Amino acid sequence: MHQNQKLVEARIERVLNERIVPAVYQARTPVTLAAWQVPDEPVPAAEALAAEYRPFTVGDQWGRAWSTWWFEVTGTVPAEWAGRTVELLVDPGFQGDWPGNQAEGLLHTPDGTPVKGIHPRNHYLRIADQADGGEQVHLFLEAAANPDILVNEFVPTAYGSKRTAPETPIYTFRTAELAVFEPEVWALRFDVEVLFQMVKELPETDPRRHEVLRDLERAMDVLALDDIVGTAAAARAELAGALASPANPSAHRLSGIGHAHIDSAWLWPIRETKRKTGRTFSNVLALAEQYPDLRFAASSAQQYAWVKERYPAVFEGIKAAIARGQWIVVGSQWIEPDGNLPGGEAMVRQITQGLRFFADELGADTHGIWLPDSFGYTAAFPQIAKLAGLDWFLTQKLSWNQTNTFPHHTFWWEGIDGSRIFTHFPPIDTYNSTLEGEELHHAVRQFREKGAATTSLVPFGYGDGGGGPIREMMERQRRVESLEGSPRVEIEHPDDFFARARDDYQDAPVWVGELYLELHRGTFTSHAREKRGNRRAEHLLREAELWWTAAALQGAEYPYACLDELWQATLLQQFHDILPGSSIRWVHEENEESYRRNHAEIEQLIARALTHLGATGVVANAADHDRHELVVDDDGTPIGVVEARAHALSPLTVEEEQQNPARATWLAEPAGEEGDEHLHDDRRREELHRPVVQLAQQHAAVHVEGQSQLRRVCGGDKVTVEGCVRPVVDDLFDGRIEQEPHDESCAEINQCDRCGGDAEQPGPMQRYRAVPHPGEGRGGQPSWRGVRDQVR
Repeated sequence: MHQNQKLVEARIERVLNERIVPAVYQARTPVTLAAWQVPDEPVPAAEALAAEYRPFTVGDQWGRAWSTWWFEVTGTVPAEWAGRTVELLVDPGFQGDWPGNQAEGLLHTPDGTPVKGIHPRNHYLRIADQADGGEQVHLFLEAAANPDILVNEFVPTAYGSKRTAPETPIYTFRTAELAVFEPEVWALRFDVEVLFQMVKELPETDPRRHEVLRDLERAMDVLALDDIVGTAAAARAELAGALASPANPSAHRLSGIGHAHIDSAWLWPIRETKRKTGRTFSNVLALAEQYPDLRFAASSAQQYAWVKERYPAVFEGIKAAIARGQWIVVGSQWIEPDGNLPGGEAMVRQITQGLRFFADELGADTHGIWLPDSFGYTAAFPQIAKLAGLDWFLTQKLSWNQTNTFPHHTFWWEGIDGSRIFTHFPPIDTYNSTLEGEELHHAVRQFREKGAATTSLVPFGYGDGGGGPIREMMERQRRVESLEGSPRVEIEHPDDFFARARDDYQDAPVWVGELYLELHRGTFTSHAREKRGNRRAEHLLREAELWWTAAALQGAEYPYACLDELWQATLLQQFHDILPGSSIRWVHEENEESYRRNHAEIEQLIARALTHLGATGVVANAADHDRHELVVDDDGTPIGVVEARAHALSPLTVEEEQQNPARATWLAEPAGEEGDEHLHDDRRREELHRPVVQLAQQHAAVHVEGQSQLRRVCGGDKVTVEGCVRPVVDDLFDGRIEQEPHDESCAEINQCDRCGGDAEQPGPMQRYRAVPHPGEGRGGQPSWRGVRDQVR
């Protein structure tokens, strides 16, 4: 036989791409456009629909970076299209091959109801399966002019913030038309595509490769290139036998699940993610109507909450899809967080907040952690997940390791306390699969458990605003569900996959300790202000809950809803592209502002709780151990030591050494703004009326309500005055105490607060500094005693 395989392959590829794919749409007719540019930030649909629109035509430019435009779309289905399948095609100017991270749109009905997302690889809307002819089309498209941040890879760009981005338009509207959709040509496209992609993956020595190639050649012979529509059915008949041959019994089994990994912030701000969820989820609901066999999994309770708030019709559609079994809630967490930096309590709250939302709002129980894209995973995860009653853990990012290839795809992960959780990361090496032949065969080649296990998972769908799974993927899956020469791809619930994988691999290996990612260096240090803001928020929330619990036991009304919102705000900022510092400038600026706002609100909550507890002139120690802590004044001068019991309110007293043997006490009094300006990060304190005396080194604050500066009162041995702090000076330092020259201004304070008369021989206030033992301390600084938690 003449060996002409290369020629046949080239012929198939050209016919597929140049003739069959373009023939899916035949007759076309333009629609009319009108446009309204939103003046600044996005507005609700009701406001946009009431705006004044101006004429707009295909070919016009629109959209400076980060702006929003609304387009009114009107048209009529031609009468001669009666009985045909009709779709609206919209391309507002998509660029490149990235399905997310650029212009996206959401079609609405004239009453503002979301219909379907419009994305770079998914820009159609089905108008009618069988048109009557004469149907009126009237829709509104909300289009986001998001810039392609990575067009030049990871280099600095002015597009990272709306304030610095150029104002010139970045998109040109390309397509707005009605078109006749040809189902038979559409089906032929995927018959040819799936078989041809499989042929290219099979070895040259495999008979199946050559048999299918000849079937494809015969299909090309009967397909008339000048009449694709008329001869598509005959070409498909030549391929029916090849598509009907079932998969080998030993074929690797891929558990397919539709997915849309949407970063809650990254190359776009949070406000844009809120819209991405609406576009993507509405697209999935439309696809589920067209493909009843679709199963779609989505994580992150926060994203569902945004949809509920902003797109209630879409949220109701999600609940209906859950009831049908088409929509699957996974992940168990409030957000897909960073896997290393959040504290243990925050990791627990990620799960408790997520589980509660899913149960209360969606009636859904989840059984695993779905966290494909975090930058490594702490060894605490297995313990936390198991204590939450979860059974499995899924990740993907370990396939990105730069140096050491992770040795397993399916294994038991053992945490620091010995807890184990069944873990899998898909060998297809992506959480955005398209189910094309190259990917499917790559998964089989990569699978490291061959010979012991036979199954792996594949999440398919475009993420980050790409719209999730699309109908092209569903067509491929239907053809490779059981196809000789290909791994089997079966749509399946992730819970079912993990249960079957455990049964399939009962002696799976055990990985002990951290899952370290050898990529994304610097995520522990980049944008350190955010790391500090997160940790402070975690500590403040713990303290607020402690004192409000105590106040509630004394009859106060616990501020449950407020604390809940503050926890959710903190958990959101732990997202795996925010807390690690890997997002654009806009995201990090908003993050720091969010922390400033939330910290102030939590501190107000703490102050209210202490007021309910009658905590005036005391030290509120939120730590779980007794504290013996140094106090310094606003200038950093040591004053004394606080003795405070664990989880308790302790009297606030100070002992201060004098030149003479007698001791004196110092009473705090209100200070003006100057006394409140000293903060460890040099930022001006937001609440100037709140007093502060700082702890050394840790710079945590001891708050004394209504008091701030220190003033001397009548002397005497260890006099205790309410509202003062009593230290034991001998225990202040690990070194020795030296007396500094006194501040002459202190000598002017001669009036006794208690009796109103002159103080008897009031000596000037003396200041003391610590002198460390030789070799102790860093940079000549004393080796203070202290802990990280705040003392209040």
